[in-house]
Amino acid sequence: MKGSVIALDQIGERQAAALMVDGLLDDFLIDPPEWVIPPETLFRGKLGRPMKGMGGVFVDLPGGQSGFLRQTKGLRPGDPVLVQVTGLAEQGKAVPVTTRLLFKSRYAIVTPDAPGLNISRQIDDAALRADLDALARDAMDGAGDSLGLILRSACLDADEATVADDILQMRSLAEQVLADMSGAPELLVAAPGAHELAWRDWVDADTLDDQTGSFARHGVDDALDKLIRTEVALPHGAFMVVEPTRALVAVDVNTGPDTSPAAGLKANIAAIRALPRELRLRGLGGQVVIDLAPYPKREKQVLEQVLGAAFKRDGRDTVLAGFTPLGNFELTRKRDRVALSVLLP
Repeated sequence: MKGSVIALDQIGERQAAALMVDGLLDDFLIDPPEWVIPPETLFRGKLGRPMKGMGGVFVDLPGGQSGFLRQTKGLRPGDPVLVQVTGLAEQGKAVPVTTRLLFKSRYAIVTPDAPGLNISRQIDDAALRADLDALARDAMDGAGDSLGLILRSACLDADEATVADDILQMRSLAEQVLADMSGAPELLVAAPGAHELAWRDWVDADTLDDQTGSFARHGVDDALDKLIRTEVALPHGAFMVVEPTRALVAVDVNTGPDTSPAAGLKANIAAIRALPRELRLRGLGGQVVIDLAPYPKREKQVLEQVLGAAFKRDGRDTVLAGFTPLGNFELTRKRDRVALSVLLP
């Protein structure tokens, strides 16, 4: 099936969303379990004790939970502070938080303490950029230097009234939150659910199916069944195995029955190109170690270039650390989702 489809459905009592592109599952979202504090959750917290040697401080959050904050300049223990969750933590551990807040919607992102107006580079029509610039300045009039604004690429196909309304809603929310500094630790803005995230971030899809049973109709259920397995099929009989452990994610690339001289290089390139999608769909992050199939050492630079291009297209925070003395390739990837093996045991 050609084209892209957003399928909105439920798994048990939780909202779930899938993005299918040309018949393949390209992205998947599901509301996390109750014990998870998802990224983008915004709290009013209370600054706790600094942790010498760790470069940060604990923040008291509601319900006896805690966050870990690295931006501590000008803050003192006991101060109230507005923080936003930036990643995931294991159950019982402090979640990473930041004081650099973002109020994000489909068309606009309001940025407190980061003044200025920026328009997505994907919008390259000069006349449209000028119109959006004027619209944004009107909507942000009076905000001064306290609020900045980013207009997202979705503005390209939206009418001006819709964009203006979106900006005003995000500005109003930001101003309300920034004025709410007094009181005990409290949840101020919950993270968006799976359906809202799909509407906000998957703006280029051709079709939306939000009727019950959409996962079955578009092959999402079958794709999820495959993701539960560790083995990923690659062209020409090659395959890779993606196995998360407590310490890291281990990836093993195998050539399968192909015994040609170029088998290792072909399998490695196919695995590298598939890996960002597999990590995204499986909700895996942290340290990733890739045990590549045997290949001519003169091709190492080629593999490094393929790795750089593959993870750049993926658009997530990834650091390519390079080859280890044993010949494995290491990278680190931001943990921003719960592992699928936890969500769909």
